[in-house]
Amino acid sequence: MRIQWFPGHMTKAFRMMTDELRQVDCIIYVLDSRAVFSCLNPKFDALTGKKPVLYVLNKCDLVEKEDIGKWLGYFASKGETCVAADSLNGRQRDNIVNILKRLNAEVIEKYRLKGAKKSVRAMVVGVPNTGKSTFINNLCGSRKTVTGNRAGVTRGKQWVTLADGVELLDTPGSLPPAFEDEKRALHLAFIGSVKDDVLDLEELAAEMTAYFAKEHPDAFKARYSLDEIPADVEGRFRAVAQARGFVLSGGRIDYARTARAVVDDFRKQKFGKIMLDVPEEI
Repeated sequence: MRIQWFPGHMTKAFRMMTDELRQVDCIIYVLDSRAVFSCLNPKFDALTGKKPVLYVLNKCDLVEKEDIGKWLGYFASKGETCVAADSLNGRQRDNIVNILKRLNAEVIEKYRLKGAKKSVRAMVVGVPNTGKSTFINNLCGSRKTVTGNRAGVTRGKQWVTLADGVELLDTPGSLPPAFEDEKRALHLAFIGSVKDDVLDLEELAAEMTAYFAKEHPDAFKARYSLDEIPADVEGRFRAVAQARGFVLSGGRIDYARTARAVVDDFRKQKFGKIMLDVPEEI
């Protein structure tokens, strides 16, 4: 399955981020914990330059703690600062604010010596649907940015001020202009970082069934009450359709509903807490 989606607003978003870079002290790089490696956008590396970066493994509640621990260890081994965050609550708020101040301690001290108080300004970046806006709202303790469980909700920049001397710039989610790694592109499509409207949903679901048949067969069998998983795509679709009651008259499969069911089952954790990317594969 070949995936390519880079609408015009993403080009504008990168221009905006480049322009705003001079005004920020550091970068908060939000990643979806289900697909950490796939969420790393090479264009952001050039954007961040030498500014301090805080990597946030967001939606950590959607994966197992031991799997999150592996990624925290991976970033630590690279000398990077990384925290895990549950996008549904703000329990990490104080810790994240303290980390931001620590990362920017030098510039804060520089201003203090001049008798001035420095607010830390951080640009929040990430691919679409990693939960950037929800993450910001949790840090604020209120809904100050527009959120939505789909790609492309945030379209423009928005500054948000915390009460702790921290200012955050919310930015639109942006994908790489081209996907060189088809596996990473698929994983982004799985988690909803690529708009479903631009995808062939039946083809995406076929890729999902192949992934689960190989990587998590027990979870797939449990979800659809199967003794064995058919080796072919047609067989897997029929098995899911029969389990969900999507077989039409004459034994025909309702492919559209079956495909939607498979995709939704993954995104709603009906297969359990699944992590698509693991550090060992990098």
